[in-house]
Amino acid sequence: MDKKLQDSELKVMNVIWREGETTAKHIADVLGDEVGWNVNTTYTLIKRCIEKGAVERSEPNFLCRALVKKEDVQRAETDALIGKLFDGSADKLFAALLGSRQLSAGELEKLRDMIDRLE
Repeated sequence: MDKKLQDSELKVMNVIWREGETTAKHIADVLGDEVGWNVNTTYTLIKRCIEKGAVERSEPNFLCRALVKKEDVQRAETDALIGKLFDGSADKLFAALLGSRQLSAGELEKLRDMIDRLE
């Protein structure tokens, strides 16, 4: 992928990741319901995703397929967030997450399990 995806483009990508290969019309219908966008707005954003190398278009029916994995975009966005807001320190991000809200016992257990697997 050539460039970072904007929030609006991520909405398009989320539909494609969730639905799999699908038509531009279906993406427009879903985002019309979810976000209130009109068809032209959605098609413009799909074209931007194509230009950035995140989506491939094929015929018939303007069929759209993701060229990037959601996990790869999440990883890149997380790295950018850590770099921008936490001086490149993942432990500062983790501390901010833990300090920002009360976690349930189940959430804490999941975090412990993740840390154990990393060690």
